[in-house]
Amino acid sequence: MARHAGAFWGGPDYGVLSWDNKLPGAQVLLSRLRLFLSPGYPYEEILRTFHNQTDIVMCSFLPIFRSFNRTKGGLIQLNHGRPQPLQYVVNAAFLAAVYSDYLEAADTPGWYCGPSFYPTSVLREFAKTQIDYILGKNPQKMSYVVGFGIRYPKHVHHRGASIPKNGVKHTCKGGWKWRDARKPNPNTIVGAMVAGPDRHDGFHDVRTNYNYTEPNLAGNAGLVAALVALSGEVTGIDKNTIFSAVPPLFPTPPPPPAPWRP
Repeated sequence: MARHAGAFWGGPDYGVLSWDNKLPGAQVLLSRLRLFLSPGYPYEEILRTFHNQTDIVMCSFLPIFRSFNRTKGGLIQLNHGRPQPLQYVVNAAFLAAVYSDYLEAADTPGWYCGPSFYPTSVLREFAKTQIDYILGKNPQKMSYVVGFGIRYPKHVHHRGASIPKNGVKHTCKGGWKWRDARKPNPNTIVGAMVAGPDRHDGFHDVRTNYNYTEPNLAGNAGLVAALVALSGEVTGIDKNTIFSAVPPLFPTPPPPPAPWRP
């Protein structure tokens, strides 16, 4: 089943958690299952395979590996230079931070990438540098989260942000005049992460160019997850209660037979 789903396919987008690929996230959860519960036979073989794949994905995020390029400013190009990169970056930052927490909670100091051993701290550092880039530590000195920092996008490609709140109703096409207007948005959509810069760290704050200024739910969900993972304590995972809501892996044994009576 896992092989048929492409879980072990090593294509150019392998390991990139996105709106249409949840396999990397599932692999991290299955690795957590093995790290904390060690269910053994008959699950061990497939869980070990998923765990190994998770390690490979984490290796691909490190700068020393060439799976993904980086911009000169340091942003990992998980979508290989195509537009709207940030939604993929925040997801990777979240996975790296939470996997680091899982390893720490399992008293595992790191993991191997080939013959080289890396401490868990490099995963959190990767996540931190990527989120820092998004929040303003980039060549544009631009925060790509609206309302955060001094300089952030003012022409967000978003209907609610760009149409004035004056009680006037507009048809779908009637809102296009606001989309095409050059004035900044009348409404500040605080907290929205836009699509992000191009592969050269360039950014155009233009409402009509959604490749730069469009926010989306998938990206903002990953941003919130990454921020929560990075703001929590490193040892914030309780491996003894984390599976309390998960049903037992093995069926409940039947009750003993009634005592024999002559």
